[in-house]
Amino acid sequence: MAETGRLSAPAAPLASPVTLVRIAIVAAILVTWEAVAASGLLFRDVVPSLLVIGRATAGLLADKTYYWHLGVTAGEVGIGLLIGGLSGLAVGILLGSNRLLGRAFEAYLYYLGPTPKIIFFPVMIMWFGVGPGSKVAMGTISCFFPVALSAAAGMREINPVLIRVGRSFRASTWQMVTKIYLPAMRLPAINGVRLGLGVAIIGTLLAETKLSNRGIGFLIINAYSTFDMPRMYALLIVLFVLSIGVNAVVGRLGGVDSIRRA
Repeated sequence: MAETGRLSAPAAPLASPVTLVRIAIVAAILVTWEAVAASGLLFRDVVPSLLVIGRATAGLLADKTYYWHLGVTAGEVGIGLLIGGLSGLAVGILLGSNRLLGRAFEAYLYYLGPTPKIIFFPVMIMWFGVGPGSKVAMGTISCFFPVALSAAAGMREINPVLIRVGRSFRASTWQMVTKIYLPAMRLPAINGVRLGLGVAIIGTLLAETKLSNRGIGFLIINAYSTFDMPRMYALLIVLFVLSIGVNAVVGRLGGVDSIRRA
């Protein structure tokens, strides 16, 4: 009977409805792109065919100099994320734990947060020069605000009982941060880092397109300037895939994706 029950149990679906919808959206985008490319409605190579973009992507991945430029951008983004993330986390914890400071200064974060950070790039050039320092500074200032705001909001969601327990044991500031604050606010902190990562990449790439001779941003603007549209699209696609992968890794390391699925 047990064997019969196992055999008669309904098979699990091959794909969830959400996955099917996602596949359908991607397929529709690809079909639409190929139709526009074949229609001739736009100038030649403005919307190249998928085959041409695929060849350009393969050539890009086989180019050793691309990985050098990728390493430059990754280093600038990584340093910017480290500095901006740590400083944003510290400021967020400070503002979230002190009601007076939160009311006094958090409004500035909300006002400056949505401001396009590229307007600060001339200042970054004057302060840090035209080298990697100005690009790192752009990534830092872009990353700082979402991390700080998420950390401040996460601090206010911590159960006050946990804070009172830590203080009753006379925990030091470092122990309060590492043993109570960070574990309790893991979800908003990781979300802030993920948002900060995205805007840090944007800020760094924008800075590289404005004034640089290295990095992915430089390659993209160079391909655009020479009207090498297949290579430009290939750079954008590879960058998009890499950004998704890094974002997913950050979410997995923080356990955010598993919490949401649960």
